[in-house]
Amino acid sequence: MIYSCEEHVDIALDDIVDKYETYPVLSQIPVDKAAASCEYCEKQAVYMVANK
Repeated sequence: MIYSCEEHVDIALDDIVDKYETYPVLSQIPVDKAAASCEYCEKQAVYMVANK
């Protein structure tokens, strides 16, 4: 599972495909529950990308 900001969501999607060789699952994080930061730049995460 990768937390990503709007800017880096495409990189997160590619990383999941490369690592797990399967379709990624993209979920938007609700604004009131967004406590995670982007794993690429430390901005507030907007998306959660997972492999299932």
